[in-house]
Formats: sequence, structure tokens, C-alpha cells
Amino acid sequence: MTFAESDATTGYLHPLYAESLAEFGDPVQLVRAGGWMLRRRIPATDLQDAMGCYPICCCRRWHGLGDDLAQIQSSVVSVSMVTDPFGEYTPDLLRSLFDVTIPYKQHFVADLSLPLEQYTSTRHRKYARKALERTCVEVCDHPAEHLDDWVRLYDCLIDRHHITGIRRFSRESFAKQLSVPGLVMFRAIEADQLLSLDLWYVQGDVAHAHLVGTSPRGYEIQVSYALKLFILEYFTGKVRWANLGAVPGMKQEAGGGLAAFKRGWSSGTRTAFFCGRICDPSNYQKLVHTTGSEGTDIFPAYRKGEF
Repeated sequence: MTFAESDATTGYLHPLYAESLAEFGDPVQLVRAGGWMLRRRIPATDLQDAMGCYPICCCRRWHGLGDDLAQIQSSVVSVSMVTDPFGEYTPDLLRSLFDVTIPYKQHFVADLSLPLEQYTSTRHRKYARKALERTCVEVCDHPAEHLDDWVRLYDCLIDRHHITGIRRFSRESFAKQLSVPGLVMFRAIEADQLLSLDLWYVQGDVAHAHLVGTSPRGYEIQVSYALKLFILEYFTGKVRWANLGAVPGMKQEAGGGLAAFKRGWSSGTRTAFFCGRICDPSNYQKLVHTTGSEGTDIFPAYRKGEF
């Protein structure tokens, strides 16, 4: 049976994933849309707003989102989210629900119905084969058993890129994330030395790249090439699409070499939209004035600086 043949709620759609983000806000179920958001306290106030789960907000029934937003409208100042690039919505639907709807990031995606050689870079495959000569890549049968190794590798990523905010997940958050149904963990080792762990969430016919942690030795021998080649081959025939994600940062041009790396494994891109809705205009404007955030292109404006 392929992953896509299962109707079970998995990955970013599963309630355990929303629970893993509870230190950043209270999980709120979108009953009609079949998804989750986080309700957050606005600093220095008794007010709240809501945001989609990081890194993308996924819903099973996007046509039901309007009813869910109407339900929480009176309890929050604003709502914001980054949409799943594979969500079954149209830009017109999003514009009907939100005050702000803009193309936010291009996610690099691979159409796994195509031959691998047709869409991947010859250079990338060459580097991958070279890395595979000295490493072994495998699927971890029980991801939760690798929590200590994962936290250690992710700490390397935090130090390397000075990660802060919601992306600086706690050990408790990771313990839940590694137990979410639909998680597939890939491991790369050299002899007995762990080089990298790569986490993916499978939802229906899409495998979403979630997070990857790599040791200094892994960076040195470019183990990421070996991992991505193995991963694409593994998912071929199991799901239709692999979502390799976008690049970090507020602007799409951020990422440099990372964007080139993902592009070399991709057959194209899909757009994720940023959406924002003002639910309480009076308090929204008061917060903007209080925080001195007039004129910013950030939404919600009063959270300028948090990102």
C-alpha cells in the first residue's frame, strides 16, 4: 500500500503536531477546515491573536475555513498564516477570507511520477554518488528512539545559523514531533559515526521536507546530496510529490546556495501564500500605534521585530 492510499490524518494535519508547538500558543482546531492554528497572547496586553502552525498551515477542507474563522473572529485581534502550497484552495478563495493575501514563497517540489534523471541536476547526482561511496543512508524504523541524536544534531544547526524564535524548538517539542504519524526519518552514517538525520512528513500524496540536522563531518563530505538522492528514490512510487520546501528568511531571494541546492532536486515550484485578517480593527490600530509599527509591511504590524 502506498502512503497516499491511507486516509489517516498525518503530518502537519495531525493534532500531535499542533501540540508540539504549544509553547508558542494554544492549539485551536479548525473543525470545518480540518486543520489547526495557534492562539497566542499579545505581549504586554490581555489580548490574543492566532497564527497558522509553523511552517505551513494545512487543511483538509479549505472551503470550510471561512466558517472556522468566523468562530474565532470575536476572540482574537488578527489571524495570519502561510498556506500549504499543495492546499486545495484558489487565490480567489483566500482573498475572500483575508485582508492580506500575497504570494510569499516558492517551494521547490519534485514530481515523482517523472524519471529522476529528467528533473534532477547531473551535478547533484554526481555529488550524491560520491558521498554514497563513503556513507550509508537508511530509514529509521522508530524515529522517537533517536531523540537524543536528533537534538544534538539540531543544536549544531542552531549554532551554525543562529536560529531563534519558533524554529528553535525545545526537546519537549521534538519528542512530540518525532511521534507524529506520517513522520519518516532518514539517517546517514559513516562507519559508526552519525552524520545527519532528515525528517519528512507524509500527508496523502505529498511528502513534506520538515527539518534536517547535520554534523560538521556531514557538512564536510556533503552528505546532504546523498540523503536527497536516497529520499527521492525512496518516495518514488509511494507518493506523487516531494515538497523540498522554500528557503529561510522573510524574502524569497534569501538562502543563496540553499536555493540552488533545492532547485537541483526539483521539477518545479509551488507558491505558498501569506494571509492576514484583521478581526478587531480598533484594538489592531491601538496596538500598531502603541508599538510604533505604522508603515511596516509586516503582518500583524504590531509584531514587527518578532520575525
